[in-house]
Amino acid sequence: MASGTWAVREKLDRADSATRHALLAAARRVFETKGFALTTIADIAREAGVGRATFYVYFADKEEVFAHLARQVRDQLVEAQELSGLDPDDPWAVAAATTAAYLDAYAENLSFLTVLDHQAIADPAMAELREEIHELPTKRGGRYIRRLAERGLADPAADPEIVSLGGGGLVAVLAPVLARHPERREQLLADLTQMYLRLLGVPPKP
Repeated sequence: MASGTWAVREKLDRADSATRHALLAAARRVFETKGFALTTIADIAREAGVGRATFYVYFADKEEVFAHLARQVRDQLVEAQELSGLDPDDPWAVAAATTAAYLDAYAENLSFLTVLDHQAIADPAMAELREEIHELPTKRGGRYIRRLAERGLADPAADPEIVSLGGGGLVAVLAPVLARHPERREQLLADLTQMYLRLLGVPPKP
């Protein structure tokens, strides 16, 4: 009996997880299509193929769902700067890899970020999340640039955090271009990497 009960609980846990993921995916599609203000819980439940009561099992309101999605985007953009498998003292390799990952992640989340920008105007909680999404990658990049400068591997054009902020601004400008013209990805990445390296004050690769 105990074994059977555990098997049933395990099955329900998997089902619950699948339903929660379905609700999050549905919410994101609806938010990106209708915007935050016009999205209703009924819209999200309908898109996910569940009833409103099921929505409330997992989330208290649409604000909670939106905040969860915003944190997912924040984490994805921060993770795009991970140096896993890279030599941190090779600024050329790091710039190429992190620029590609960050630009791809930004372009992938562009629609959601646009909704968040609009919602942040009137919602302090969303404004704080929006700030985190931009501030965390900027600070992380600034720390890396400062480390390169201290080791004599870079001569940044300004304070490291400002240079990191400028690099993020370049990504924000080029992400819509990539979203509209994915066939231009390789050239956009090459140009963006070169601009970033110049901001870092890194000489041409030997």
